[in-house]
Amino acid sequence: MLKLTSRLSLYAVVKFGLTALLFAIPLYPKFPLFSIPGTFVAVRVEDFLILIVAFFWTLYIFPKVKIILREKISRSVILFFIISFISILSASLVTKTVLPHLAVLHWLRRIEYMLVFFIAATVIKSEKDIAFFIKCLVIVVVLAFIYGLGQKYLYWPVITTQNMEYSKGIALIYTPGGHLASTFAGHYDLASFLVLVLPLMFVLFFTNLPLGNAKTRLISFMGVACGFWLLVNAASRISFASYLVSVSLALIFIRKVKFIPVVIIISIVLAGSSMSLVSRYTQIFEVTVKRVLGISDEKILFVVESVHAQELGFPQRRADSESPEPTPIPIFEDRSTSIRFNVEWPRALRALSKNPLLGTGFSSITLATDNDYLRLLGEIGILGFLAFILIFIRLLSQLVKVFPIPRKIELSQAYTVTIIAALPGVFLNALFIDIFEASKFAIMFWFLIGVAYAGVNLVKKTT
Repeated sequence: MLKLTSRLSLYAVVKFGLTALLFAIPLYPKFPLFSIPGTFVAVRVEDFLILIVAFFWTLYIFPKVKIILREKISRSVILFFIISFISILSASLVTKTVLPHLAVLHWLRRIEYMLVFFIAATVIKSEKDIAFFIKCLVIVVVLAFIYGLGQKYLYWPVITTQNMEYSKGIALIYTPGGHLASTFAGHYDLASFLVLVLPLMFVLFFTNLPLGNAKTRLISFMGVACGFWLLVNAASRISFASYLVSVSLALIFIRKVKFIPVVIIISIVLAGSSMSLVSRYTQIFEVTVKRVLGISDEKILFVVESVHAQELGFPQRRADSESPEPTPIPIFEDRSTSIRFNVEWPRALRALSKNPLLGTGFSSITLATDNDYLRLLGEIGILGFLAFILIFIRLLSQLVKVFPIPRKIELSQAYTVTIIAALPGVFLNALFIDIFEASKFAIMFWFLIGVAYAGVNLVKKTT
């Protein structure tokens, strides 16, 4: 009896801690508590919070640890971390492309992110638990919306980690026409998070599932309205496209296909209120058309100026008549696309070529690649990449067990199918963003995936 009481107490502590994570991770700005000497890694409040929750979860789950380790998903995750650790050893001892302690810190951080999956998957015990966390998720979106309004119109501080200097916790202000980040570390993180949660809000709205005493349509409409405003003001082109894909899939899964054109049209029309998003789509459209047609337009050109190398000895006066000023070469480029194609992606491919099987180790290809697949290949090679893909194969093989969806859908089924629908959008985002390395998104992603994994087990019990 005493052991049972102790386990129930631990369960309550872990569930409370998981709720705290659900609010703290997306809403608390990324202020660094301190930096680890000799690295660019900063320790933040979220790290301590996850550590505390993980400690109590370990005590709670210890009697069942053998059962957890026997599951295919657990073995896949362990395999991924074994291969990635071997990659670190190879990078440290063979290719010598990383600082060992820095690579290990990046490895531990990824363990931290994925650990949240197992905590969530083992804490969810009933439909009421899922309903509770969905309500919390809506509150998170609404609070992020309120802070986003404050950033845009009241000059509330922007805390971002999009470059090394800003990651020190420097408070900025929103620039009109820029990207809104709200409480997230960057607009890409925010937009990717919304790609994950907005399909759920739409499904709840169209299915009218009960969530306790509150009216589901009102709750879900608040989530849709606030989340969509944040999405269009984040002004991420790829995330908006991913959102349309994910929401459409979610509506197909719940047999609400007739509403897809309505949702898409309304979304596109309302997206027109964000001049930043419209201008970014217009820019890439103009660049593409003019490049194909060979039409020059100075408004969208980058000009390559003539550059002279520094000379040795005393500088000599250049005669004006030596040579005429060369005509600037017009280059049709979208800035972010150009950086990816010409700098970041080739750098990842060069890293892969050095060690195709194991890559050059975590942290070896600087802070950003803007393609999570190429980053994986460059850092941990083909073996690490395949191990990571195996995790999702195992996950999907479990999640699809909710199909076929009955006419009278349960909350756990609705939640799980929306996560399945959101995954293609997330994978699409990963083509242009390092989203699985962005801590706020990555932690919330594995959190919500863990809830879906538990939801499948609930469906099994009721069928």
